[in-house]
Amino acid sequence: MYRWIWRHLPGGTATRSVLSLLLALAAAALLLFVVFPWVEPHLPFTAVTVDRGR
Repeated sequence: MYRWIWRHLPGGTATRSVLSLLLALAAAALLLFVVFPWVEPHLPFTAVTVDRGR
């Protein structure tokens, strides 16, 4: 997959490196600001209980 992306990016090595960094940052931003907030209400982490072991 990474080889396919690298082959299809325009420019030389420096341009491809910058573009691949921008793609990675865009993917991280999409996950942090769109996907994770959408999925978070469906996860069981909000119903936390503390067991004191008595």
